[in-house]
Amino acid sequence: MASKEVWLTSLVDLCDNQTLGFLHRLVGPRLKKDPFKVLPDELCLRVLEYVDDPKTFVRASSVSKRWRELVSDDQAWKTLCEKHEYRRMSTESIGSSFTNNTPTSATQAQWGTFPRSVSPVRVKDSMTSIDENSDNIGHLSGTLPPRKTKRPRPKSTHRSHFKHRYMVESAWRKGGRMKAKHITPDQGVATSLHLTKKYIIVALDNAKIHVFDTQGEHLRTLQGHMMGVWAMVPWEDTLVSGGCDRDVRVWNMATGASVHTLRGHTSTVRCLKMANSRIAISGSRDTTLRVWDLVSGTCANVLIGHQASVRCLAIHDDMVVSGSYDTTAKIWSITSGQCLRTLQGHFSQIYAIAFDGQKVATGSLDTSVRIWNPYDGNCLAILQGHTSLVGQLQMRNSTLVTGGSDGSVRVWSLNTYTPIHRLAAHDNSVTSLQFDDLRIVSGGSDGRVKIWDLETGTLIRELSQPAEQVWRVAFESERCVVMASRTTRTIMEVWDFTPPAEDDERSGRRVTASTAGRIIPPNEVLTGETNVAADQTIAWLDDDNMDRIAPKDNEDMMDAEIEDDDEDMTQDEQIT
Repeated sequence: MASKEVWLTSLVDLCDNQTLGFLHRLVGPRLKKDPFKVLPDELCLRVLEYVDDPKTFVRASSVSKRWRELVSDDQAWKTLCEKHEYRRMSTESIGSSFTNNTPTSATQAQWGTFPRSVSPVRVKDSMTSIDENSDNIGHLSGTLPPRKTKRPRPKSTHRSHFKHRYMVESAWRKGGRMKAKHITPDQGVATSLHLTKKYIIVALDNAKIHVFDTQGEHLRTLQGHMMGVWAMVPWEDTLVSGGCDRDVRVWNMATGASVHTLRGHTSTVRCLKMANSRIAISGSRDTTLRVWDLVSGTCANVLIGHQASVRCLAIHDDMVVSGSYDTTAKIWSITSGQCLRTLQGHFSQIYAIAFDGQKVATGSLDTSVRIWNPYDGNCLAILQGHTSLVGQLQMRNSTLVTGGSDGSVRVWSLNTYTPIHRLAAHDNSVTSLQFDDLRIVSGGSDGRVKIWDLETGTLIRELSQPAEQVWRVAFESERCVVMASRTTRTIMEVWDFTPPAEDDERSGRRVTASTAGRIIPPNEVLTGETNVAADQTIAWLDDDNMDRIAPKDNEDMMDAEIEDDDEDMTQDEQIT
């Protein structure tokens, strides 16, 4: 052995730089070892738990057959889902009345405890960098072809779930398909908007209620009110509405039929909530609340106690909380009709209220937000910071988001009663506000709709082009509806963030905004549907071929194939 080393040393001494470079390229790859070849699967998967970036995860599948098998393991994708908190979202009815969905803490209960490798900051930064570069995931390297034969995969896997959620989140940040419809010939103010699993329901101050499917196609118009509709609430196919004509009407949205006309209020019905499919509660400017039996069409109870108009309602179990212009909020039992407590402390009218069963939040013209204990009536905290009317409130888990006529949106912790974010959201009043576990969507009388990151408080994007006025905004995990005024006409914009159809992805063509994201310029908004492609590429992952990469500038997918044998890979593809 020693003689060989001496002989090789003397031979190397005779080589020039070009020859030494050749030797380096020849010997170097032979000294590289792939640890995943010798380590057991359990250790390899443990190593992969430390990969937070999905872009890196997808690239890893192109290293070798062994790496591909490991990355294809559904447990690895489950871990990635845990890190990004990609759990299934609630699809309950969303609109002017907000419901508290599954708590954030349920994420760990669903997926199990997070691995030690999880770094929330690192995960967040990774997602931001992906969204800011349209070349990610979909354009990681050169083109690779589909396999000659496809192995069947389970339709529902953690990998397919991650892909779907990742594409939805990417579309929220930079894509989406938008359909615009004029509510013609109506030119009224949109007073209420609800988005459910089956319907988009819009109420106007011209006494009409329009029902659309979730794609924005008009189904029917509910006519019966004689004056403007100012409140409504859906429950599956049932809709309850009320307005200036003092009537409460019950509709079947599937047929468009008016089921009941409930009379009793002596002034405008200003707010409505449903406790269940049988019971609705209305609040009126006549200072009363009424509990209605929707099956029999009768008034079950009249709740008397307020001294001025009842402006807002919130329900949890058998309790309903009402906010009034008399500066008080009252907690009532729906079953008995008794007033359980009166919450006193505001110095001016109460315009907004939220109730999650543990705490009550009230927003007032006195610019403050008060947090109350519903069981003893004590004021737990006074949240100050707004400089004008607080007209928008939503409570979710331990977070409260408020919007005011000063144009600001504020995020508060209900654990410490301190502000988390102060957002200078709009130049004028915040007219609509909603948030979930990831984002805040706000609409303002300045005509803008903005999406904010709930965790960081940063502006993600502004939806569409500025309008003259934004009346209402409602969203769920994959869809957003905006009611606005453009050129003095009321228009509905339906934003769809659902990923493109599988056929589009498997066709091998680049998925661009023409198929995954469309934006309508203001000069091209017409009655009906308009779709204009935006110059934006949506990143995507292929379920069947993780190693197939979509090129950025070449729409023709080039043919290449990952060999099943590691030995056939080029030197540049070997692991270092």
